[in-house]
Amino acid sequence: MKTGPDWNDLAYFSAVARTGGLMRAAEELGVSAATLSRRMKAFETALGRRLFLHGADGYKLTSDGQALAKQTRNMEDTARQIDIWQGQAAGPVCVRISAGTWTAFDLAERLSAYWTPAEAWVPEFMYCDLDLDIARREVDIGIRNRRPDQPWVARQQIGWVDYAVYSAHEDVTGWIGPSWDAVLTPSSRWIQTHHGDEIVTKVNSPHLASALARAGVGRVVLPTFVGDRIDGLVRLSGPIDDIRSEQWLVSHHEGRNQPPIRAALDAIAGYLKQRS
Repeated sequence: MKTGPDWNDLAYFSAVARTGGLMRAAEELGVSAATLSRRMKAFETALGRRLFLHGADGYKLTSDGQALAKQTRNMEDTARQIDIWQGQAAGPVCVRISAGTWTAFDLAERLSAYWTPAEAWVPEFMYCDLDLDIARREVDIGIRNRRPDQPWVARQQIGWVDYAVYSAHEDVTGWIGPSWDAVLTPSSRWIQTHHGDEIVTKVNSPHLASALARAGVGRVVLPTFVGDRIDGLVRLSGPIDDIRSEQWLVSHHEGRNQPPIRAALDAIAGYLKQRS
């Protein structure tokens, strides 16, 4: 009897296609990159089709690979639905939420304002200053500082974020800037552009910058929803118009209707709207 592709090989292929390379996929799957490479080569041979273009930038999908990836995304969606179905009997479902540094920190610190242990979902926060891929289901919910334009993304604007200058006291004149390996955010770019000559030290983490600011080393730019409540910091400016940003709550247009994700979207939207 003729059989189709091995389900495990399809799952391995889907992980490589979704992550764009062997290392991240291998880490996610819990196997070595060498093992995964051998499995993918054998999978291509078994199918009689070339699925990947191998290069310095990782594993690029061929046209056949793209077609198969579309089908395996549907498989992953189905697997996720089964996990949710199974989890409903076992307990709350983890909903993966990604946001930038301070929004993720705020959502975690103020969790009790919009969530209780009695909920059918539990948040799994994934801090990232780079957008994780909702289309590939790397996350269930994202909070972004600009309107997404992908057609498969459901979106709602939930407010605005204002930024201001903070330091330990008014006499502090130097600035804390981003190091070479830091993710450049609008606030760090603003510091480089307007106060680059006054930078006295650099860091690669906003949390480190705020800690140094509390120690009196220099000035920082923070979202007002965070800076106004950090002990040891005083606000030295009004909102900075140049970097005022929108705040969007985004999810996959299909995944948003899964009950745990829907409940999480409603709860987070309610909290962020009242915070604004």
